[in-house]
Parts: sequence; C-alpha cells; structure tokens
Amino acid sequence: MALTDQEQIEAQRRVVERHLHAENMHQWDDVFDTMMRDERTFYDVVPLSTHFDGFDGAKNFYELFEEAVPDFRTVVTAAYDVPGTSIRELTLSGTHRGEYGGVPPQGNPISIEMAILFIFGEGDEGDRIFGQRIYFDNETLLRQMRGEKDAPTGIGLAQGRNGA
Repeated sequence: MALTDQEQIEAQRRVVERHLHAENMHQWDDVFDTMMRDERTFYDVVPLSTHFDGFDGAKNFYELFEEAVPDFRTVVTAAYDVPGTSIRELTLSGTHRGEYGGVPPQGNPISIEMAILFIFGEGDEGDRIFGQRIYFDNETLLRQMRGEKDAPTGIGLAQGRNGA
C-alpha cells in the first residue's frame, strides 16, 4: 500500500532525525543504517564540486570529515520537507584536528552554517536516504581552520537568528 504524501514526509522526518542524532553521537553504524546500501547511493559536496559515488563513497566522505573534525556536532536550525526530499539548515561546529582542503590541523574551532538535502528512494525504498547534497561556504570554513582573525562566523542561526 502506497504512503500518502503526509505519511511519506513523516517517515522522512523520522529517518533524518535518527540520522542526524547518530551523526552527533558519531555512531557510524546507526548513520549508515539510515542509508541505502548500494551503488545508487551518493554524497555530493557542492562547494567542492565533489561527488562520492555509491554507499562506499558516502562512507568515505564521513571518514574524511570525521578525520578533519572528529568532534563535530550539528544543530538543526530549520526543516523543510516534501515527498522524496527533506532539507535541513544547520550549524556545524567542532575543532579542526585533521587535514582538510590542504590545511594542516591547527586545533582551531570551526562553526559554519549549511544546508543539506536528504534525497529518499521511492516506493518500498522511501524509508532510506538515497543521497545527500550539502551546501556551505567552504572559504569561510578554510579561513576558520587557518585561524584567520577576521574569518566570518555566520549569522547566528543556531542562536535563533533564523530570519523568521
């Protein structure tokens, strides 16, 4: 029996909430349990023009970012859902502890605002994340990692400044 649009959206919200909670806890098996596990899975990092292909590619993205910012945490600041896609605005923060974009680890704090599109499968696969596409200001991230004194820190979405 096909889900109604509202049932699909509610299912997506539950999966995204579980996914982001597991990311914040760095419980990678739980993160990966929310995702489809085949060659169709993907992770796109738009500001880097980088596409991680397949389930193994998506896992590789997480491994690379976990190495660069092993204590990262996210705070969701806004949520939008339509059948098949959930969008989350969030603030990601942590400490730069591994190489990222050619910047060696310097132990500087980072905090960036980003948007993530969670793209879901269809039909019986609608309860798994098919792909993720993230958008953020990579130059701001790099400047924070380098410890530049005038590096932007965002507009404060995690503090409730969401423009609403």
